[in-house]
Amino acid sequence: MLSAGLSGFALGASLIIAIGAQNAFILRQGLIRSHVFVLCLICALSDALLIAAGVAGLGTLVSRSPMLIAVVTLGGAVFLASYAVMAFRRALKPAAMVSGAPESMGRKAAVLTCLAFTFLNPHVYLDTVVLLGSLSAAFEGAERFAYGIGAAISSFVWFFGLGYGARFLAPLFAKPAAWRVLDVIIGLVMTLLALSLLVSFLRGE
Repeated sequence: MLSAGLSGFALGASLIIAIGAQNAFILRQGLIRSHVFVLCLICALSDALLIAAGVAGLGTLVSRSPMLIAVVTLGGAVFLASYAVMAFRRALKPAAMVSGAPESMGRKAAVLTCLAFTFLNPHVYLDTVVLLGSLSAAFEGAERFAYGIGAAISSFVWFFGLGYGARFLAPLFAKPAAWRVLDVIIGLVMTLLALSLLVSFLRGE
């Protein structure tokens, strides 16, 4: 059972530890120390919920619903493009970063943005629900449960590590110029992800 849990942990970690929209958002919120706990909890619990759904067999249903994936893909592309514009605007507006302290959004806006990054990402369904769910079929009974728990734990470790570990990078962001660079990078990442989703949608993938 331990080996099944470790397998789930390793695969879960490999799927979420990447430069993506959700991680970029959590990194920025961690750097400015804004709503870190609640946002990390939302990301981790959302992953745990989707992993549980995949292990329970929802992956098969999702993989057979191209309409659902198409809607989420188009919605995600629009949202990511909008956030990219916001990031570029922040980078071009020095007044928003007086003394190296960038502006922060309210808790409600931060939570809604976090939920959008999580559920308007078609890859979260394909990777977390379909892929993890499919691979969990290699285990049975308690081992399958342990596999899902291991994958869920990897999400908690990653998001809380990223959110609270970001503050150790604070000295690098003591000047507004560093925030401009970060927001430009975030804007570029969001733009590329939006374009990739749009291409996927147009190709019908």
